[in-house]
Amino acid sequence: MNDPGAKEERLTLELLDAIERRSDVSQRHLARQMGVALGLANSYLKRCAKKGLVKILEAPANRYLYYLTPKGFAEKARLTARFLSTSLTFYRQAGDSCDQLYSLCAANDWRRLILCGLSDLAEIAFVRAMESCIDIVAVFAPHSRKKQLFSVSIIDLWDDLPRCDAYMITDLENPLHRYHWLLDRAGSDRILVPSVLGMEGMVVRDGNGELSERSG
Repeated sequence: MNDPGAKEERLTLELLDAIERRSDVSQRHLARQMGVALGLANSYLKRCAKKGLVKILEAPANRYLYYLTPKGFAEKARLTARFLSTSLTFYRQAGDSCDQLYSLCAANDWRRLILCGLSDLAEIAFVRAMESCIDIVAVFAPHSRKKQLFSVSIIDLWDDLPRCDAYMITDLENPLHRYHWLLDRAGSDRILVPSVLGMEGMVVRDGNGELSERSG
């Protein structure tokens, strides 16, 4: 899920999908649909046009119309199938990795967890927790505009978090940064990292505050 190539394909798919739905879409609207800056949306649009996926026609009042070419429709279908396949694989692996951590929590008699990061992984972790004896007491997500994930509060200030037994990394944007940020506040023995994040060989601080390699 963090692969740059996968992100590029996802943004391309969102652009093609938006154009298929509405030919007179503005570049500003495309940017909102893709969740990126206007300049990046324009860059993707030009790239798709250069590849022959999108046809651009000038309209009155300095406006433009965008259409998918037959090649664009074919690429959209390919990316859609690829995205669904990748998503299903991710959801299965994410669910399995959450179950593994919840088994570890049960062995340590940890019942109260805080999810760190608002993402698809956080949603999966919450649903899997409902099937176990784990209680998700909050989601820690600085700068989030959302206030709730299902029935749990989303909190953006560290000092406002409730008491918990451990913290689970559910940040998909930059999980390693989130891990190191938590190290200074929670300690490595109380941070849970789902294996789906692929951080088994990450760099952590040891007891002396020095950087060291940790595996497993």
